[in-house]
Amino acid sequence: MKRKGLIGGTFDPVHIGHISLASDAMNQACLEEVIFMPAGHQPFKLDKKISSAKDRIAMLNLATEGKPGMVVSDMETDIDDISYTYRTLDAVREKLGSEYRLYFITGTDSFLKMETWRNADELLKNNSFIVGSRPGYRIDELDECIRRLEHKYGTETILLKNRRFDVSSTEIRNRAEHGESLSGLVPENVERYIKEHGLYR
Repeated sequence: MKRKGLIGGTFDPVHIGHISLASDAMNQACLEEVIFMPAGHQPFKLDKKISSAKDRIAMLNLATEGKPGMVVSDMETDIDDISYTYRTLDAVREKLGSEYRLYFITGTDSFLKMETWRNADELLKNNSFIVGSRPGYRIDELDECIRRLEHKYGTETILLKNRRFDVSSTEIRNRAEHGESLSGLVPENVERYIKEHGLYR
């Protein structure tokens, strides 16, 4: 069965950690493709102001430019509704068809909270996951969670040994607001886009 991965998030902005995680997932989990899917209306961020879908998608297209197997989807930003992960994954799986296994790519913190997400039973029973980790970071808790979810829901989980970058979108927005360099935090073409369009100022 062919494998594809999906990374969701606000991507405001996309940074090198996102791209690295996608690359490591492709290599270690033998994925044919990774889909970056920016959220339209994230349930945990409804009270926060975020950049337009147009800008976030443009930055993702720049960040994935020239990287085989990395694509950007506007499926969630095209609908005027809250972006629930279970619903998105159902729609993508249906679109891909039975010849593909779809993996949702996420970080340790998000995965540990997965049972609190909307329709968690359905989400964990019907989907497979790739989890990015870092050495020593909540690893015992993560291992126990993976075993428990497999026993309770039959959830398939692949644990990555991924490169870890100490970078966050919040830090990047703060630096951009003060006109500081974003070198080493985002791809160069994304930094140019942020400056040219006056984002986060």
